[in-house]
Amino acid sequence: MTTATTTGRPFKVPEMALRVCVIPLAVASLWRMATNRQADDAYGEISFSNLSGFKYLVVINAITAAYSVLSILLSSFKSLARYDWLVFVLDQAAAYLLLTSCSAAAEVVYLAREGDRQVSWGEVCSYFGRFCGRATVSVALQAAALLCFVALSLVSAFRVFSKFDAPGADVDCSASGSKQADEQGK
Repeated sequence: MTTATTTGRPFKVPEMALRVCVIPLAVASLWRMATNRQADDAYGEISFSNLSGFKYLVVINAITAAYSVLSILLSSFKSLARYDWLVFVLDQAAAYLLLTSCSAAAEVVYLAREGDRQVSWGEVCSYFGRFCGRATVSVALQAAALLCFVALSLVSAFRVFSKFDAPGADVDCSASGSKQADEQGK
């Protein structure tokens, strides 16, 4: 019987657990934001589609959830193990996409809650409280998915770079030290 550590994949179980965790987090964040709308008699209706930062969050959550499902399905094929570099790059890309969309959506939520007096933007959460609450929950769920992808990026980086020796690991330091001493003595 071979285990994950004997086959060269010591983090296989935590990696799969993180990939599985990303799916409900990203889908819940996407669903919470995509269904987020509120109407007010005095101020009209607001929807996630009115704000580009929120639309970006929905798209990126869909992409990362789909990538997580695909990476789980493809990880069962032994022949794809040689594509560790591709998984590493895609994990990095997903983490950065989540970071950018989370920060864009968090900025929109912050402006909705606090406003910006310097440019005469008032806060709107006192009028659209339910909308702001749901947007905050969506951003928090996406931040949790981002943390999972940060951990996945570290795991995939370890898997890729552990295949190589450290630079200079095969250099004999005693020979170069005596050569330096000989040169200094001349």
